[in-house]
Amino acid sequence: MSAPDGNAGTGSAPAHIRVEGITLGYGETLVQQDLTFDIRRGDVFVIMGGSGCGKSTVMRCLTGLLAPWSGRVLLGGESLWELPAARRSALMRRNGVMYQSGALWSSMTLEENICLPLEQYTKLAPEQMRAIAEYKLALVGLAGFGDHYPSEISGGMRKRVGVARAMALDPEVLFFDEPSAGLDPLSARRLDELILELRESLGTTMVVISHELDSIFTIADDAVFLDAETKTMLATGNPHELRDHSPVAQVRAFLTRGEADQDAAA
Repeated sequence: MSAPDGNAGTGSAPAHIRVEGITLGYGETLVQQDLTFDIRRGDVFVIMGGSGCGKSTVMRCLTGLLAPWSGRVLLGGESLWELPAARRSALMRRNGVMYQSGALWSSMTLEENICLPLEQYTKLAPEQMRAIAEYKLALVGLAGFGDHYPSEISGGMRKRVGVARAMALDPEVLFFDEPSAGLDPLSARRLDELILELRESLGTTMVVISHELDSIFTIADDAVFLDAETKTMLATGNPHELRDHSPVAQVRAFLTRGEADQDAAA
């Protein structure tokens, strides 16, 4: 197995999340092994790789939903899976997650969807929660849409509402599960722009699962490449640098796929 190229945690920003030698699986099925990388505070970090390589499984571990078989996940210096359950739950509330489909409740308005985590984890008055929901919708470009239902808006708008709900508790880290999946190119580009705008305005650390090259090259400061065959990481670093300079053939092939077809068509 080739050693990962690139340097985890390069740059001046400190590590917000540190992954140390984690191995993951379900039952007796190994998904990924020997993962070690840093996610710097304030970065947009992409977990990339082909279908079936375990991207979502890694995200489940980082968000406190799946314990690793071995290794550690350090969030702000605290080892997530070695903490008492109550403290781990408290750390998990510092995370916001935007699921691939948006995962909105169809019977609730957009405002009511965003208020759900506020109702569960805070003691705010209803009018305070509504004000927060209106503000979060404004942040994602949907001011005035609070009384709409998910069925009344487009797929791209539903994704934006999913982002607004993920931000309801002012998380330190935002996780995005394939945010561009199912979107047309224009909506996908607008969502990428939103991710960058939120990072710039809020300073939030962003962790994004993606296999979409346009999105990866647009938003990523840093990335890790997971391989389905070897069940481990093959590279970590800036995607542009990995595309141009990685010695690992699988990484270059992933980041340049489609270019041969374009050259032939030209």
